Amino acid sequence: MSGNKFIKGAAILGIAGVIIKVMGAVFRIPVTNWIGDTGMSYYGFAYAIYGALLVLSTAGIPVAISKMVSERIAVKEYKNAHKVFKVATGLLFGIGMTSFLICFFGGEWITAQLGNPGAALAVKAISPALLFVPLFSAYRGYFQGRQNMNPTAVSEITEQLIRVFVGLFLAYKLMDIGVQEAAAGASFGASAGSIAGLGIIIIIYMLNRKTIHRKIDLNSQHVEETWDILKKIVIIAVPIIIGSEIMPIMNLLDAGIIMRRLQATGWTLEEAQSMYGLLSGFCSPLIAFPQIFTQAVAVSLVPAIAAAFRVKDTPHVQENVQLGYRVTMIMAFPCAFGILALGEPIMLFMYSQQPASAVAAVPILQIMAISIVFLASTQTSVGVLQAIGKQNLPVIHLGIGCIGKVAATFILAGIPAINVKGAAIGTLIAYIVAMILNNRSVKAYTGVKFNYDLTYLRPFIAAAVMGVCAFASHKLMVGFLGNSVATLAAVMVGVIVYAILIFAVKAITIDEVEATFPGGTKIARVMRKFVK
Repeated sequence: MSGNKFIKGAAILGIAGVIIKVMGAVFRIPVTNWIGDTGMSYYGFAYAIYGALLVLSTAGIPVAISKMVSERIAVKEYKNAHKVFKVATGLLFGIGMTSFLICFFGGEWITAQLGNPGAALAVKAISPALLFVPLFSAYRGYFQGRQNMNPTAVSEITEQLIRVFVGLFLAYKLMDIGVQEAAAGASFGASAGSIAGLGIIIIIYMLNRKTIHRKIDLNSQHVEETWDILKKIVIIAVPIIIGSEIMPIMNLLDAGIIMRRLQATGWTLEEAQSMYGLLSGFCSPLIAFPQIFTQAVAVSLVPAIAAAFRVKDTPHVQENVQLGYRVTMIMAFPCAFGILALGEPIMLFMYSQQPASAVAAVPILQIMAISIVFLASTQTSVGVLQAIGKQNLPVIHLGIGCIGKVAATFILAGIPAINVKGAAIGTLIAYIVAMILNNRSVKAYTGVKFNYDLTYLRPFIAAAVMGVCAFASHKLMVGFLGNSVATLAAVMVGVIVYAILIFAVKAITIDEVEATFPGGTKIARVMRKFVK
C-alpha cells in the first residue's frame, strides 16, 4: 500500500509525541501544584507570547523545506534539495535572532499591554529558545522532506527531557524567592531544551552526512539560484506563517479580552487571573495531548502528497488523503469522548493538590474536548492543501473562523454565568468553520471522494460506546479504589474497548494494519489469533 511510508512516519512522530507529553505532564503537574493558578497565568502568558513569535520561524519555513525537498528528491534533484536546506537555515537564523531580541527587550512592554505585567520575567527567561528552536527546525524540515522522521523524534525527545529537568529544578529552587521568579525558572527550561535539541540533531546530521552527500556529489543537474529558492520558500511559507500566527494571536487576544471583559463585568483582577489560569494552565495542556497524533499525520502527509503531486500521481495523492483523514478520525474521536467521559476524574488525578481549581476547570475542559475532532480534521486538511500548493486557502478559512471566535469570546466572556468558558466556545466555532471550508477545498482540488461512513461514523460509534464504558467503570471502581487508581483503570478499559470496537465496526481492518503500520506484520499475526 502506498500509504506505508507516510503512516510509519506519522507513527514515529506520534510515539515521540506521547513520550514528550508524558514528560510534559511530569513537568506541568508539579509546577502547577507549586505555583498555583496565579503563577500559571504568568507561565501561560510567557508561552503564549513565545508561541506567537516562534510561529514566524517554525510554522511555514520547515513546511516549505519539507515540501520543496521532497519534490526535488522525487525528480532526483539532490543538489537542489540540499541547497533548499542551506538557504532556509540562514533565513531561520535571521528570524530567530530578531524574535529573541523582541522578546527579551520588549517583555515588560508586551506583558503590560496585555494586562499581566507580572509575566515579564517569565517572558525574558524563555526568549533564548526563540533563537535556537528555529535553527533545529530547519534540520527537522530537511529530514522530514526526505521522509525520515527519526531525527525529528530523537531531537524533540531530547529537547523535552532537558526542558523538564531544568524547568522543574529552577521552579522548585526559586519558589522561596517568589511566584514570578518560579514561573520564570519554569519558562527557562524551554531555552535549555532548545540548545540540547539543536545539538543532538546536528550530531545526527553529521553522522548521516556521507550518505546524504553521496547522491549530491553524483548529481549533475542545474543548481537553482539562491534568490530563486528564497523566493519559493517565501511564497510557500508566508501564507502558512500567517495562518499559523492566527491562533497564537487569537490566544493572545483571548488573554487580553478575557482579563479585561471579566474585570469589566465585576470580577476582580485576582479572580480574572485565576479563571484565565484554569483555561491556560489546567485545560490547554490536556487538550493539546490529542494533537500529538493528528499533527503527526499532518506533518507526514505533506512530503508524501507533495512528492506524488509533483509527478502527477493522482491515485497516490487521493489514497494518502483518504488514509490521512481516516487515521486522524480514528485517533480524534476516542480522545474527545474520553475527555468528555472522564474529565473530572482526570483533572482531580492530575491536580490533586488543588481539587477546587481542578473541578472548576471541568466545564471548560469538556467544551474544549468537543473541538478536538474539528481541530483534527482541520489539521489534516491544512497538511493536504499545503502539499498541493494551496497554502493560501487554510489561512483565509481560519481567518474567517477566528472572526467568529473573537466576537464569541468578547460577548460570552462578558456574561458572568459563562465567563472564561466563552473563550472555549469561541475556539470551537473557529475550528468548525475552518474545517468545513478546508474540506470543501480538499475535495475540489484533489478530486478525492470521502467515505463518510468509514471515515467518520464508524469511529464515532466506537468512541461513543468506549466513553460510556469508561465512565461506568470509573463510577463502579472509585468507591473502593480511590480516584487515581479508578481513573487509570477506566482509561485502560476505554483503550481496550475502543481497540476491540474499532475492528468490530470495521473502521480499520487487520489487512490495513499489516500493510501500513510499523511492525504491522507482527501486530496482525497476533490480532488474527483473537479476531477471525
